[in-house]
Order: sequence, then structure tokens, then C-alpha cells
Amino acid sequence: MESEFRLQPENFTLDLMLGSRSAGEMHWQIVPDKHTWVARVQTDFGGVLPGLRRVQTSRVHPRTLTSLGYSEGDGKRSTFETQVDRSGGVLTLKQGRDEASAPLLGDVHDPVSVLLWLRANVQLERADVLMAGGKVHVRRLADVDVNGVHARAFELRPGGALVYLADAPPHRVLTLVQPTDFGLLDAILRVERSRIRADTPRRRRR
Repeated sequence: MESEFRLQPENFTLDLMLGSRSAGEMHWQIVPDKHTWVARVQTDFGGVLPGLRRVQTSRVHPRTLTSLGYSEGDGKRSTFETQVDRSGGVLTLKQGRDEASAPLLGDVHDPVSVLLWLRANVQLERADVLMAGGKVHVRRLADVDVNGVHARAFELRPGGALVYLADAPPHRVLTLVQPTDFGLLDAILRVERSRIRADTPRRRRR
């Protein structure tokens, strides 16, 4: 089945949970910007985790959903950046004062764009995705029921992150699971209790 996902302006929030304890929130904003799209993800850690902020910004190609540039930092300054020069065939990485360039071997993804790309490719069974720092292997797992919602599950390696997407378009991000030093960190889509829809389930208890 072909995905019906298309980029459109979006704002949504995921609550962070470490076990049954609150650990902060993650807010997504996706907006058009001239001939590209920009996805900004602000993660505010808190609760049982140290109070830190991480801001990730990805500039995304409107058709391929691949990365045209990426930055990560605390919202005030970037600590890591990638710049994609498609016309010149060059990929540039910046970390602090260090900078390195390498030939651009093909379309690349960043930690944000790969999730948008996956929403548009929910039918795949497995794929190797080129990232700025290497490759990520995406493998589809068995479909699951998330509070009555049919969801597609994917595993990303290395790292072992899990992604649960609603089966119905626009394949909303329901849950992200990331192994950390503190245990499994769940990011769970927040919904208004008075406006629960079939593709936006409440927290599934484990």
C-alpha cells in the first residue's frame, strides 16, 4: 500500500516518560520555508531527569524528505551542524570549532528527517538509510494495537530505537522509544482528552 503522507504544517507534543515517571516533553513544529520545509523539535527534559533543553532543526527536501541541513543545540547556540551542498556534492559537518567536509555520496538524513521519511514509507519492510555519520538500518516489526489504534512498528539500529506510527494517514507519530543510560525513555503523543480520535491514542500502559 502506498503511503498518503504529504508534508503539511503541524504542531504536536509528545510527553516523555521514564517508566511511569514524567521526564519532560518534546514539541514538534513543521512549517514550509520558501522551497523547503523546516522541522523544529524542542525537547525539554525535566521531572526525574536533569532540566535540560535540546533543540533540533532540520531543513527537509519537499519531495524526497531527505536532509538539506541540520543543527542541534540548546536553542541559543548550535553544538552540531550538518550542511548539505547538493549542487557541489559536498557534506560538511561542524562540531564546536571543528569542521570537516566529505563527498556527498547520496541523499542523507538527520535524526529528524528520517522520522518524516519513515511516515512516507510505512510500507517498507527494511532499508538502510544513509545518515551524516553512517548508516541506520530500519526494520519493520509486527504491527501492534496501541489503545485500539492499528500501528506500524519499526526498529532503528544501531541504537535500538523504536518508532510507532499510526497505520492510517497521515501516519502520526504515536510513540518513540529510546534506550538511555537511565532506562527506556518513551515519547508519547499528547492528545486532548475531549478530542481523542482514532489515530491519536492515549498512553498505553505497559
